[in-house]
Order: sequence, then C-alpha cells, then structure tokens
Amino acid sequence: MSVQVSRRAAALAFLTVTAAAAAPTGLSSFFADAVFARGERSTVIGHRVPYGLLDDLARRADRAALRVGAVLGTPVRPLVVVPASDAEAASLARTGAVDGLAALADRGRVIVVPTTFATLSPTGRDVVLTHELTHVAAGTGRAPLWLREGLADYVAYRDAGLPVPVAAAELAAEVRAGRVPRVLPGPEAFAPGGPRLAQAYQESWLACRMIAAEFGEERLVRLYRDALEGDTDLSPFGDVTTRWRAYLREQLEGGAG
Repeated sequence: MSVQVSRRAAALAFLTVTAAAAAPTGLSSFFADAVFARGERSTVIGHRVPYGLLDDLARRADRAALRVGAVLGTPVRPLVVVPASDAEAASLARTGAVDGLAALADRGRVIVVPTTFATLSPTGRDVVLTHELTHVAAGTGRAPLWLREGLADYVAYRDAGLPVPVAAAELAAEVRAGRVPRVLPGPEAFAPGGPRLAQAYQESWLACRMIAAEFGEERLVRLYRDALEGDTDLSPFGDVTTRWRAYLREQLEGGAG
C-alpha cells in the first residue's frame, strides 16, 4: 500500500460522496496539501498528516469494512478523512465542536478527530473506525438512538477480542454494585458530556448483543432496517427489558466475558 500525493485524485474521491451537498467550509485549503492512501477497499485522505498514519488507517479501514460487511451483508468501501486539526474536523463536519470525539460519521465518510484519535490504543482505533463505518454503511433514518449506537458498537466489538466487562467497564461497576438499569437509554442519555454517557452506549451495545445471541445476527440487522423506516417493534423478542436486565447481570456481575 502506498501513499500518493494527488490533489485531483483525492478531491475526486472526497467529492464522490458529497457531490449533492455544498462544499464544506475550508475545502479548498484542505486540498491544497492533501495526500491519500488506497487500501484494498478503502481510500484515506489526509491534510498535513504523516504518510505513515494514512497507510495505517487504510489497513484498519480495510479490516473495518470486512467486519461491517460481514454483519450487514453488503460490500463496504470506506472513505476516511484525516484533517490537520480538531478545528478543521469540526469545519469539515459542519459541527460546532468535536470535543471528546475520536471520529464521526458524516455524509458517507468517516472524519477522524486527530487529538483524541491519537490517544487510542490500536484496538481502540479499530473499534472506533468500525463503529463509525457502521453508521455510514447502515444509515440512521428513524431508528432510536439506543439501536443506532447499539448496532454500531455490536459490530465494532464483535471481533475486537475484548471481554465484555472490559469493554463495558463503567456499566459493569454499576451492575456489580447492584445498580442495574431499569429501562433502555433514551435520547437524553446520549447528550454530550452526560454523567452516564459511557453507560448509555454500553447498555445499548449489550441490548443488541443479547438480541443477536438469542435470535441471530440477521434478525438484529432486520430489526435495524425496519427501524430505519420507523418500525421498532420489539414484541417478537418477548419482554426485552426484563431479558436485557438479566443479560446484564449474567455478563457483568461475575467479571468474566
């Protein structure tokens, strides 16, 4: 895999998935020093970042594409954008702030947030890329937040090799202390900076993991696709809340995953 310096090729790859939208703020300056790396399935575009990082991300994006495609049953071709700074990431994504984020899904691509992404372990980088790529590939539609984030984490952790109590450390601590959540997290639980934001993601992940374990991965994906159109019917799964609470105890109380 090689990093290639080509503004035109990088621009074409970048604009392929954003042609219908107005050009993001700062696009011209982004391409003034743009370089890109191609993997077997992925394209990674960077602005004033080390070539080695782009090669590494292309390899990781290739692996993430296989993981996402294996669950969703569709081929995935990642486009990953690596800005020079967090401010540039926020500008490209047209969002006010990216504090605390390592990456985000945005209009058919994954935008890396350099400062936080750099602090992640290799496994953490794989998890984040796979999570965000799931959002890109699966879409969001009208699916409730717990299902959106739960599916993305389900795919991200499915082959990560992390024990459940490690990946859900904050929630595990609460469950072992006897504080088992009573209901699936609502939209307010995912507010940036919320006191139980990590737990909301973990609760959602384990709800999706439970559904996949008991009813099959294809059934989880079908539930998600129905939810994109506004149909989140959980009745075929029985009393989901009761079963989910029992599953949390089973997976987290003993400290083994």
